[in-house]
Amino acid sequence: PVPGRCAYFVERKKRFCKMTPAPGRRFCGEHRQQEEENDRKRIPCPLDPKHTVYEDQLQKHLKKCNSREKPKPVYFVQDINAGLKDVAEIPEKQVPISSLSKEELENLIIKLKKASNGLELCLKERILSHQALQEALNDPKNGESAFKHLKQQASILGNMEKLHLLGSGRCFVEFGAGRGKLSHWVDVALQNVENVQFLLVERATTRFKVDGKHKRRDSIFERLQVDIQHLCLKKVPVLEKKKLPVVGIGKHLCGAATDLALRCLVESYTACCDGENEQPAPKRSRTDTTEVASNNSADNEGNKEDCKPVAGIVIALCCHHKCDWTHYVGREFFKSVGLGPVEFHYFQRMSSWATCGLQETTTKASTSEESEDQTSDTEEHEQTFSKTESVSDTLQGILTVEERKEIGCLCKLLIDHGRIEYLQQRGYKAVLQYYIESAVSLENVLLTAVPSPSLIPEPTH
Repeated sequence: PVPGRCAYFVERKKRFCKMTPAPGRRFCGEHRQQEEENDRKRIPCPLDPKHTVYEDQLQKHLKKCNSREKPKPVYFVQDINAGLKDVAEIPEKQVPISSLSKEELENLIIKLKKASNGLELCLKERILSHQALQEALNDPKNGESAFKHLKQQASILGNMEKLHLLGSGRCFVEFGAGRGKLSHWVDVALQNVENVQFLLVERATTRFKVDGKHKRRDSIFERLQVDIQHLCLKKVPVLEKKKLPVVGIGKHLCGAATDLALRCLVESYTACCDGENEQPAPKRSRTDTTEVASNNSADNEGNKEDCKPVAGIVIALCCHHKCDWTHYVGREFFKSVGLGPVEFHYFQRMSSWATCGLQETTTKASTSEESEDQTSDTEEHEQTFSKTESVSDTLQGILTVEERKEIGCLCKLLIDHGRIEYLQQRGYKAVLQYYIESAVSLENVLLTAVPSPSLIPEPTH
């Protein structure tokens, strides 16, 4: 080798390396590492075997590895919203629907129709809009995908306004926040309102967040990176300090995440806030889905909020095929109509028929939400099925495309009605409605709930 140059012989080039090594070194940085590797062993990282580490540097690596367990935030309480604790009631793995016999499938459909008897099968339409989004809706620069999302967000805000949920002195908790677009538009709608807090709950790190667009000084945004299953709202510092009434919101909250969010709001948070003063809720009938009508003044609304820690819930439902009996809040309703975990398993799988028909798709159903950004937005609702699950000879032999779609819709309705009964039994007037046209999104059902007036005491003078 040339003096002052790297002593590594490059076999491919038939010459020594021409790089200059560090003072006192024989090899340059790259070739020094290669020489050292000949004598050192790399092993999979015990925290994440997807990457490796030098065995002699393992302890040092474990202290800085990105996969190491980080300190839990104060609002993390293991499985506080998980639901079912009895392992004996958790169903065993079921066979695929395509493996069921014709008789077994027909019996399931009979059970489904019997359980749905008496339910309101035709939901009311409440397709609204909001002034806060008019400029964006009229902007020709927005493409078709962005326009669809804007229409949905506008209708959600319109429904929130109709329920008198857009006001001061509130904390808006967006579950499954993703980029935080829904909270952003709520913030825009509350431009002249004071004392507003936003909590954006998302378990994954999210790129292209819109948090930087929030310029108002009197509205505060905070992200909570935690799974809803482990979120104790009472321990979130801002709620512990200010004790603001909470409005739970979500746009397309997938499957079990909806149940976790409902339990987070009306069980773990409400119970902590109400304490011994919480009043028992009256029993509700299965058909009681009366639309909420509020004629009270803003002053009375304020008094109500003082008595109920959750002022309202507005969630666009989605992906019933991702529901889970363990977390499902409507288990008591299912049992009351003679159903259990086995039927629930098949109904949640059959719910996808409402949106995938008999299309031969192996990756993505045509109806799910388009990606808002077409690049990195996490708000994609993909349904992945095997070909035998989507199109089986058994199903084609006894069900037409329309019948399959009708059964899928019935499954979704039954699962959602269990959520309605759950909320009604805990003192809320809960309603399901279509909040957007099916041409915009086939996942077009909105769940809204506000405290029942009968449970709210009259203000004292």
